[in-house]
Amino acid sequence: MEVKIGVQHAPREIVLESGQSAEEVERAVSEALSGKSALLSLVDEHGRKVLVPADRLAYVELGEPAPRKVGFGAL
Repeated sequence: MEVKIGVQHAPREIVLESGQSAEEVERAVSEALSGKSALLSLVDEHGRKVLVPADRLAYVELGEPAPRKVGFGAL
């Protein structure tokens, strides 16, 4: 699943492909925004952990990954 995270006062958003389900990501975001956790912690497909301070979150966008195109194709 593709996750885009907007961070306050940062010129670019964080984009990662996560193996977590939409429900797991949503739960982590809601815990961070409710104050249960000081950090939003997500893990990408390669096992790298992304940590964002909860008070700096601008937005989180959840979406499905675009299918990867391989090789040459005819339109």
